[in-house]
Amino acid sequence: MTATMSDGHSEIVEAEGHLIDSRLLASVFDKVIERGAKYHVLDFAIGRTNDDFSRLQLQVTTKSEEALRELLEELVPLGCYPRPQRDARLEPAGDGFVPDDFYSTTNQRTQVRHDGEWLDVKRQRMDAVVVVSDGRAACRKLRDVRAGDPVVCGVDGIRVVPEFKERDRLGFAFMTNDVSTERRVEVTVARVVRMMQEVKADGGRVVVVAGPVVVHSGGSGYLSQLVRYGWIDSLLAGNALAVHDVEHAFYGTSLGVDLERGVAVDDGHKHHMRAINAIRRVGGIERAVAEGLLQSGLMYEVIRREVPFVLAGSIRDDGPLPDTIMDLSEAQERYAEQLQGARLVLMLSSMLHSIGVGNMLPAWVRVVCVDINPAVVTKLADRGSSQTAGIVTDVGLFLHQLATQLGSKMAPGSGREHAREGACAPGASRPVRG
Repeated sequence: MTATMSDGHSEIVEAEGHLIDSRLLASVFDKVIERGAKYHVLDFAIGRTNDDFSRLQLQVTTKSEEALRELLEELVPLGCYPRPQRDARLEPAGDGFVPDDFYSTTNQRTQVRHDGEWLDVKRQRMDAVVVVSDGRAACRKLRDVRAGDPVVCGVDGIRVVPEFKERDRLGFAFMTNDVSTERRVEVTVARVVRMMQEVKADGGRVVVVAGPVVVHSGGSGYLSQLVRYGWIDSLLAGNALAVHDVEHAFYGTSLGVDLERGVAVDDGHKHHMRAINAIRRVGGIERAVAEGLLQSGLMYEVIRREVPFVLAGSIRDDGPLPDTIMDLSEAQERYAEQLQGARLVLMLSSMLHSIGVGNMLPAWVRVVCVDINPAVVTKLADRGSSQTAGIVTDVGLFLHQLATQLGSKMAPGSGREHAREGACAPGASRPVRG
């Protein structure tokens, strides 16, 4: 490498892609200036069509070797990689810990160079390490590394491919990085409908992450309809969603409030505990459906349609339901399993679970976050889930519009049968059987 600037420590980096459209070019230059370094553009070729990539070759110079290393660590997630190409440096891990200079992953597509070849990193997610073994590279959580695992360290041999903003992106780009309350819900939902139709027609999976507000706001019946017609492939939630869904099925209330009349009922504050008790008595939600105890609601449809679900517990859970996983590590693993192969994730009024799921997703999975509080969407983006499209509205209204626009159409390729004759409508009230 030939220095072309004043004395200092230099490195040549390259990047390619839709650098201008995605504002990555400006981000690269800004990062260099922020670090007090200097840059010299050796070559820059602008893509001439929508499909052509731009290419950048840049020399960066810092006053110290440590400052150069820190700068390169900031540039790699922006798609820059050092030249000439070098293999990734592998260091042995300990049991549950790794060397201090380990490479911490982003949610962007990543490759590592090993034995002169670029390997695609599997199970991409943020905040993990990369283990290279048997000619394959994969993300692994710190708690899962074992003594001797070869872990990627430093910045050599790492190539990140950011998700570039496409000029259309199938109607998705209009919402990304845009949190607004000034857009008609019907128009926004129509684009989500088109995304769901395209994903399902292409054989992709749609995963829902939902909080108890779905029930409180009267949206569980509409979400049940989506499950019934095969639009939802997996449900991720906490104990509270299932508890209040069962409460509503048994008593017509949620948190003791009659959802039809919007008023608290006498002794309604006990309803969710009675619902938990009834489910615990028979051994779980699935058993309650099999025995005819639970005959309506979201969890009823999920079990009846054999849609996988995971309920992750927390310190505040009442009961909890027997189906709720109280082991945090196990719950995370079960969530991650259900997210494999997801093409679209709908996050419905659950800050805790939405942010957790966001950390598990690669950047190329579309995310639609619906919440009355714009801060929830902002937090997702701030924590690295920049692909999140935010819809600021009441989740019950959103689900009503979604179910209305999809109607009673079966999802393409779902293979699920229509509701059985005489099955009660989603959200209908049923008394607890004695």
